[in-house]
Amino acid sequence: MTERDRDVDVVVIGMGPGGEWAANTLAETGLVVAGVEDRLVGGECPYWGCVPSKMMIRAANLLMEGRRVNGMSGTARVDPDWAPVARRIRDDATDDWNDKAAVDRFTGKGGIMVRGHGRISGPREVTVTPSGPDGQHQVLRARRAIVINTGTAPAVPPIPGLAGTPFWTNREAIETERVPGSLVVLGGGAVGVELGQVFARFGSRVTVVEGADRLVPLEEPEAGDLLAEVFRREGIGVHVGKNATGVGHNGDRFTVTLDGGEELTGEALLVATGRRTDLAGVGVGAVGIDETLRAIPVDDRLRAAPGVWALGDITGKGAFTHMSMYQAAIVVADILGEAGFPAQYHAVPRVTFTDPEVGAVGLTEAQALEQGLSVRVGAYPVPKSTRGWIHKAGNDGFIKLVEDAATGILVGATSAGPTGGEVLGALVVAVHARVPVQTMRQMIYAYPTFHRAIEDALAALK
Repeated sequence: MTERDRDVDVVVIGMGPGGEWAANTLAETGLVVAGVEDRLVGGECPYWGCVPSKMMIRAANLLMEGRRVNGMSGTARVDPDWAPVARRIRDDATDDWNDKAAVDRFTGKGGIMVRGHGRISGPREVTVTPSGPDGQHQVLRARRAIVINTGTAPAVPPIPGLAGTPFWTNREAIETERVPGSLVVLGGGAVGVELGQVFARFGSRVTVVEGADRLVPLEEPEAGDLLAEVFRREGIGVHVGKNATGVGHNGDRFTVTLDGGEELTGEALLVATGRRTDLAGVGVGAVGIDETLRAIPVDDRLRAAPGVWALGDITGKGAFTHMSMYQAAIVVADILGEAGFPAQYHAVPRVTFTDPEVGAVGLTEAQALEQGLSVRVGAYPVPKSTRGWIHKAGNDGFIKLVEDAATGILVGATSAGPTGGEVLGALVVAVHARVPVQTMRQMIYAYPTFHRAIEDALAALK
């Protein structure tokens, strides 16, 4: 053992939201906790994910609200300015991508911060490769537990010509100091549609390309159709059922070739085609876990192997900060020997923060049918005015419910609209608590609210 080798109680590899919370909470109990991170403590969410992106979305939505004044309540002129948005992200949200406050919070509780790439090198043993050239390798021996929270990284597809070009992932898009004149977005999932709409509202000419037959393909088809309609109305190009077969960059502009030969050009290219894990990089093979898997198999206490727990994106249960935090609470209770609750995943909520928002919980109709359920489906759209008032007000949306006909229990729901994520709360409770649909029919729904559409969707169940 060298001077830099340590015996500790717990090693947390990856200090994303859940890992950071677990490390801090365990350190507060008096355990000796080592946190290993080769990027920023806090992970993707506060620096390149949910927090700064929602600042961008809020700013873009304010622009749209200003534009909706004309013809409805007066006159207004809106002049987009990206500078204050970039400044708020740099100064307020990320502290110029500096994690000193998060590190100090952890070490202030007695935690040991270790910079570098952590890899399991044996039972209860983690070897850390230093981030910088001047550091030394270090071996951490965990008396009690190893917690894996290494998350995911942007997945870059092997499109001919893409490698070596200055394309963006979500990280470069968040860090940008200027809005490109034109932007091609590869990927119509949550990240692609959210950021694409933001830059379009700030004046960029945006085109979104999605290989599936609709936008947000993991959600209900009605959600993809709604967003495509709204995007086209806002001047955002939408190409679905198309894949990029080649990328070129001449120093000033990107050229993206689609299957079929069509070419799209843009000053910038955002690759938002999903996320990837790296189980081999974490060294899970050393504790008997197949490193070729896309996610670490865990039980309902997040145990992955004797003395090893995993949480967050790497478990494959949903790449959401709220999932990581939920799992972290279960991990901490299990490590401490407390009687915590087991993990349940039948009512996982998710929100795509476009305008309109798309909130969803539980199973889609297709997923329910794949599981062999006999389903009844009810959907209720926001009424469409022939004079276009609904569109001008930004009130597009719908509620869709998926009921297990055999039990009369709601197993899935989608709430799309200007407050889709907030309306979703009532539906999350119903799916999580397995509230009978008949009980939901007996509720009183306030009028005129967006959540009252739940009542109409219940009436449409058939």
